[in-house]
Amino acid sequence: MSCFLFDGKSSNSDVGSKRRMATVEEKFPQGGDRRSVEMTGGDHRDPPKNHVARAPARAFLRAAGFTDDDFRKPIVSISVPWASGQPCNQHFRELGDVLHSEVDRLSGKPFSFGTPVISDGQGQGNEGMRYSLPSRDLISDSIELMHEGYRGDAIITLGGCDKTQPAAIMPLARRNAIGISLYGGSILAGTHPDTCQKLDAASVFEGVGAVSAGLMDIEDLHKIECHALPGPGSCGGMFTANTMAVAIEALGMCLPGTAAHTAMDPATGRLSPRKVQDCKDTAAALVNLYRKGIRARDIITVKSLENAVAVMMSVGGSTNGILHTLAIAHEAGLSGEWNIDRYNAIAERVPLLGNFSPSGKYHMEALDSIGGLPVLMKLLLDRGVLHGDALTCTGKTLAENLAGVSIPSPDQDIIFPFDKPIAAPGQHLVVLKGNLAPNGCVIKLSGKQLGGGSGKFIGPARVYDSEDEAFEAVQTGKIVKGDVLVIRYEGPVGGPGMREMLSPSGALVGAGLGKDVALVTDGRFSGASHGIMVGHVDPEAAVGGPLASLREGDQVEIDLVGRTLNHLVESKVFQERADAFVARPLRADLVGSVLDKYSRLVGGASTGALTTGH
Repeated sequence: MSCFLFDGKSSNSDVGSKRRMATVEEKFPQGGDRRSVEMTGGDHRDPPKNHVARAPARAFLRAAGFTDDDFRKPIVSISVPWASGQPCNQHFRELGDVLHSEVDRLSGKPFSFGTPVISDGQGQGNEGMRYSLPSRDLISDSIELMHEGYRGDAIITLGGCDKTQPAAIMPLARRNAIGISLYGGSILAGTHPDTCQKLDAASVFEGVGAVSAGLMDIEDLHKIECHALPGPGSCGGMFTANTMAVAIEALGMCLPGTAAHTAMDPATGRLSPRKVQDCKDTAAALVNLYRKGIRARDIITVKSLENAVAVMMSVGGSTNGILHTLAIAHEAGLSGEWNIDRYNAIAERVPLLGNFSPSGKYHMEALDSIGGLPVLMKLLLDRGVLHGDALTCTGKTLAENLAGVSIPSPDQDIIFPFDKPIAAPGQHLVVLKGNLAPNGCVIKLSGKQLGGGSGKFIGPARVYDSEDEAFEAVQTGKIVKGDVLVIRYEGPVGGPGMREMLSPSGALVGAGLGKDVALVTDGRFSGASHGIMVGHVDPEAAVGGPLASLREGDQVEIDLVGRTLNHLVESKVFQERADAFVARPLRADLVGSVLDKYSRLVGGASTGALTTGH
């Protein structure tokens, strides 16, 4: 059987690469006033005041390969979150080498280093997932430590698997660095060998639920497992990695068009030549930023954050995008102007246009085939949704970057027309508050209607104190249509680590219950999750939030019209339960661990689940 990727007439035009930096090449300026002189003491031919005192530092640097000429160059930090057994970032050593060589060629002195990287996909449903969200702040801190510790003058950060994406931006915003980020690229979509159905990570998780429900046999699950992920790159649907990739491009912190470029070349199965070119273009863009003195906080503003969130919502992005943009805003010093209450106002202006997995049928390579994110952003800009005057890492405004870009052609169904969207504004990511979530929570709709169009879902709470217990309940048929599956003690503190509930949510969808069972949790959801999913409930159960006082069988109401998540228990009864709350001790085997430290430092989900300054 012959398998084709797209239904439309789209072709791969690589629009993004035609709109980047001017072709006149500039290099990093040599000598002059630069921060790295604090460490190096500069060059002996034009010595600054601290030249003699820094001789020991230069001796160490010479042992690492520095020459006299290198002490006249700006030090360019390059963060490379690489791991050998994890497909999202498996190719990052190659990308890091290209960046290193290109910075060197452009007369900067590259200073490359690694960071941790935790795979959400491999951690789902097991203890490893507890370390995923904590890794975001640790990666961010690691980048800051290396860049600041070696007094870097400018920085390039690579991002791939979920937490490495926001972590690539947070330290730049925190320290107001001269810097730029680059997405390592999406994985190619998999293909079922018998049906030609396009596959991705969500296909495997939902297959597990289908097997348990008797809707699929183990042999077909094995075929999906073996063909869903054909090589390196981040998950191909509009899951968290690609959500953050498009958000960061719209934010202005990576070059136009680069977010949609795949990691591997579909023709060769090897590193994509366009991703190699992205590395070269990114290094050239950093030269421009350095020469002009443009820093992260010149780019990351309330306007650019609104652009990022608007684009994220238009493509059907992950709930994690809200968590991470809250964190980025905080690190950019914008907490006084940016909070969780902003998201619904943006959502009301943005229809769902992107037909992407998990709720749609396409993957990131399809967006690339019609010109990448710039064609969608042009559509949104023309409709007044985006701020065209926001500065970007090209040194130009968003409107200048998009000048001459065409909106998506009507003869494709990857990006829907603005006036004929997949779903109307306010029908994708919605922030709810109420007596179960006083500080807020997030529901992912992707255009789904609740209660036959009434906008309400009311059902009995089926309460479980961990993801593992809830997953077992779904697998054994204990959860039925109309239930509200509540998973608590999975928040940032209670987890610890705020695990993603992809295993139980995928099992619900696989069992055919995705439209008939609501899932409410103080944990997170994977971008691959879809269904009636309410996450990030804050305050969380572990700190005495209302979820801790919910009991089996209590009626829970999700009201999209009122934007509320409420229990329907008599207030006096519920308050008596709350008054009797006793905090649970940390599991004995985690005392003294990094998760112990994380649980004592982390703030609530409604402010970004940060370990700094919440």
